[in-house]
Amino acid sequence: MGRAAREAAAMLAQTDTAAKAAALRGAAGRVRERAGAILAANEADMARAAAAGLTGAMLDRLRLDNARLAGIAAGLEAVAALPDPVGQVIGEWTRPNGLRFTQVRVPLGVVGIIYESRPNVTADAAALCLMSGNACILRGGAEAIETNRALHAAVVEGLADAGITPDAVQLVPTTDRAAVGAILRARGLIDVVIPRGGKSLVARVEEEARVPVLAHLDGVCHVYFDRSADPAKARAVALNSKMRRTGVCGAAETLLIDEVLPVETTRAVLGDLLDAGCELRVAPDLLALDPRLVPASPEDWGTEYLDAIMAVATVPGVAGAIEHIARYGSHHTDAIVAEDDRAAERFLTEVDSAIVLHNASTQFADGGEFGFGAEIGIATGRLHARGPVGLAGLTTYKTVVRGDGQVRAP
Repeated sequence: MGRAAREAAAMLAQTDTAAKAAALRGAAGRVRERAGAILAANEADMARAAAAGLTGAMLDRLRLDNARLAGIAAGLEAVAALPDPVGQVIGEWTRPNGLRFTQVRVPLGVVGIIYESRPNVTADAAALCLMSGNACILRGGAEAIETNRALHAAVVEGLADAGITPDAVQLVPTTDRAAVGAILRARGLIDVVIPRGGKSLVARVEEEARVPVLAHLDGVCHVYFDRSADPAKARAVALNSKMRRTGVCGAAETLLIDEVLPVETTRAVLGDLLDAGCELRVAPDLLALDPRLVPASPEDWGTEYLDAIMAVATVPGVAGAIEHIARYGSHHTDAIVAEDDRAAERFLTEVDSAIVLHNASTQFADGGEFGFGAEIGIATGRLHARGPVGLAGLTTYKTVVRGDGQVRAP
């Protein structure tokens, strides 16, 4: 698979934008045509996953319906409509000796993607890799194997219709965990590995990989209410950040409240969350606000629940919020609700996370919401790409130097 992918990557690097876009539009059409088969495959996966005792959050990630499948097809078309990053000039300059330097974006090559539960990654990864000129090898989780196979079959049919080799998007056919190890050791065949999944998967990838890793760690995301927070904005942002979809990595897991925020606002926000079915694990000074609140344990502050559970604490202003996030956060996504622009700017500057927001829900931590069409993951490290990884994040660059016979002096 790796050797076939390398050959496909060499071809894709020379494939023009129109051909790549046509292939993705064709893939979207095939997904729509095969909707019945894809949804039937997903039903089989869902039944097997439920019988195996997967959590509600994991089942939600796995589940497809007509609306979600339509979104997958639309996502393929959205990526097809994006500007092609390959060949984009990102820097130009001329030296005194007359040499002209140009830095241009080029594909990474072959991307290995290891993911769990979410079958939409099969289509998103295929689209983003193809449009950025990369071949990809996909290894989905065992719980989604039938859905992934059905989606992959539709996508590669669309590529073939446009004259692009199916080797550009390959799906590992086995659920054997040894296949993950083979991908991680495929130095020389795979150029970068991107894991999308839980902490144990990412830890294994980072420990065993012999190829570069673009890591996505857990999303311990925070919302902080400054003392200047508008009560209506605070209620809306908190409820949406936690409860819109609890199983996504951008769901807020901890709510931090300025200790001088009016108690009426705090009580209203907590009541909204409780009424929506969220379990709130709170610091001792908040327990008296509602009999439904439960005390937090020390482990709650650094936990990614991916469920209708949230930790809540008071902090001494924006400095306390920044300190708490630095201690317990995962550098993923953190938000401040504030009308005080100075407090907001301090938070946005000093919180060291891939995504920071002011007066907006953490659920905007999504490549589609950033205008990227889709995302391959949200990178929380510091190298190469950070935040939602779209087309540009799947490229590197080379420097082209043009001269007129210059030679370097001894």
